[in-house]
Amino acid sequence: MQTDGQRRFALVAGEASGDLLAGLLLDGLLARWPDLQTAGIGGPRMLAHGFQSWWPQEKLAVRGYIEVLRHYAEIAGIRRQLKARLLQERPQLFIGVDAPDFNLDLEAGLRSQGIRTVHFVCPSIWAWRPERIEKIRAAADHVLCIFPFEPELLAEQGVAASYVGHPVANVIPMTPDQAGARAKLGLSPDAPVVALLPGSRRSEIRYLAARFFAAAALMQKARPELQFVAPVIPGLRAEVEALLQASGMAGRVKLLDGQSHAVLAACDVTLIASGTATLEAALFKRPMVIAYNMNSLSWRLMRRKQLQPWVGLPNILCREFVVPELLQEAATPEALAEATLAWLGAPEKTRALQQRFSELHVQLQRDTPTLCADAIQKVLEG
Repeated sequence: MQTDGQRRFALVAGEASGDLLAGLLLDGLLARWPDLQTAGIGGPRMLAHGFQSWWPQEKLAVRGYIEVLRHYAEIAGIRRQLKARLLQERPQLFIGVDAPDFNLDLEAGLRSQGIRTVHFVCPSIWAWRPERIEKIRAAADHVLCIFPFEPELLAEQGVAASYVGHPVANVIPMTPDQAGARAKLGLSPDAPVVALLPGSRRSEIRYLAARFFAAAALMQKARPELQFVAPVIPGLRAEVEALLQASGMAGRVKLLDGQSHAVLAACDVTLIASGTATLEAALFKRPMVIAYNMNSLSWRLMRRKQLQPWVGLPNILCREFVVPELLQEAATPEALAEATLAWLGAPEKTRALQQRFSELHVQLQRDTPTLCADAIQKVLEG
């Protein structure tokens, strides 16, 4: 990243969803500046664009207060080393992709030393932790927003921002090819498919995967014809396989390395961890049951800062409970199984939900790579 005279940007994307967003962002940046060099911390989609990752992305994929505390020393050390390296190499721009707990402090430190900064994905100050607006104001020269109501909210607080659409809305087809996805994954075209997505973080697998597999066992007992499929982050496969074996569902749940989009296209309903994947499921027009479970202390701390009654992105964007949320103690295998099976017995409700999700899809579709590059070019021009 030290080549003289060449445009150089640094990026940090801290987990799988951030890697997806950053990969799409790099499409626009490299189209605008073909000789662009990029480095920092990222995942496989970024690496495919020639990105140099100085640390494994998985080091930052930690969620929840208690879980972060356990890894705080290592994460803080990475941030200190990264900041020192960036202040030495001085890229023209730093782009923090989501991961606000890591990126906002880093951005503020770089910006105070004259490096321009962009934050991609507005932290959800409209959902919880509104005090973050002070950090955003100090950290970012510009915020790239993926939801249409966010720029006005930030402008009221003196933060420059642009709505760029949600990048995933352009990747996911308006009408998914369910039959093609089932053929690709080796699933029967006739029997219903339930997708199990317990999350992409080790902490999520720890707290959710066993519940999801236990729920699957109950669903299969009620409806033996059901097919179950679960995409897995390759680095977590061994842990997931052990939990699947313990549940008695080994051989009954098809585990796949990645391919979450193919799984969502193929399924009839998904049992899914709260997070970015819920929006992807909505864009695939799939009914879902949103679940979450975490360390009990982390949960109590988070609930105190929650500003809205919804946790799942589809419900937040639709401003009502269009899909059920079963959180913490409510996320029992019995409740998860019952709520998931209910969708399979409600075709009219499913069609109404799919229409609502189609309208949401249209709202989120924009030429995101180009809009991002336009906004970033204005930042560079001062």
